[in-house]
Amino acid sequence: MVINDRERPVPAVTIADVARLAGVGESTVSRVLRRSGSYSEETRDKVLRAVSALGYVPNRIAGALASTESDLVALIVPSLANIVFPDVLRGASVALESSGFQSVIGVTDYEEAREEDLIASVLAWRPRALILAGLEHTDRSRAMIAASGVRVAEILDLDGQGIDHVVGFSQHAAGRDTARHLVGRGRRRLAYLGIRLPGDSRARKRHEGFLAGLAEAGLSPADQELVPAPSSAEAGRIGLATLLARTPDLDAVYFVNDDMAIGGYFHCLAEGITVPDRLALFGFNGLEVGQALPQPLSTIRTPRYRAGEVAAGLLLAQAPATVVDTGYELVPGATS
Repeated sequence: MVINDRERPVPAVTIADVARLAGVGESTVSRVLRRSGSYSEETRDKVLRAVSALGYVPNRIAGALASTESDLVALIVPSLANIVFPDVLRGASVALESSGFQSVIGVTDYEEAREEDLIASVLAWRPRALILAGLEHTDRSRAMIAASGVRVAEILDLDGQGIDHVVGFSQHAAGRDTARHLVGRGRRRLAYLGIRLPGDSRARKRHEGFLAGLAEAGLSPADQELVPAPSSAEAGRIGLATLLARTPDLDAVYFVNDDMAIGGYFHCLAEGITVPDRLALFGFNGLEVGQALPQPLSTIRTPRYRAGEVAAGLLLAQAPATVVDTGYELVPGATS
């Protein structure tokens, strides 16, 4: 078989090619690309021009093996289906990338076993640090992290024992404050509308806090509905219709998140149910779309971007294990 010139594989560009074009040693090229060690601005410019001209891509695997660590920081989150976790990732990524680190993202779909697999995979790449959502992990996940010596920041929850850095707020308190707010507005027939997602420990803690807040007022929930995952506006619409068909005298509904609450609001519009006079609606997360409704949604605004930013900052600073309470904001809105 004859292979013409166009079909011949082109040899990969190497660090030696970059060094030759820039007129410097390979070790200098390595220092510039890793942003470590000493070199002049003039040398840096030469190297970067050579990299650009040749289209060179550093071999991160070889670099990690040589240095025993990489410039990767792994962020493992439950979902990218709504804006909540992308906001977290934006906050962390801005801080990391401005310091020369690269973000690697994994999605667990709220499954601890999936998180365990992702942790095992990313630790094989020897990342500088891990950012994880929540405080609940499998025993094997915790053992792998401990054995690796990698620094960890767990975010968006304070209700439990952290591994290293913990950045977030009390989910239980958020649920309790929601109940107190609604009871304070005179509501007595309250229901909860969530999703069937056993791995969402933060939603479970909010639900428990909500029940605790009702108990403080001598109340118990009038009803509750758990719809199949995933959460969505449509699931909230259908879920509220189901609740009201079963318990028509409800005067308030606490939704697991704003997506679901927005769907509930649409159901009220379609059925002529006046909000909040006939029925109060309360969400969670404080999404911008909820505040753009004809009646801004009553909700709890969570500091998602800030949590990611603070977690990344603690990891970059190599700070001692720290707990940071970011707090949250109860937004009264116009639906309660």
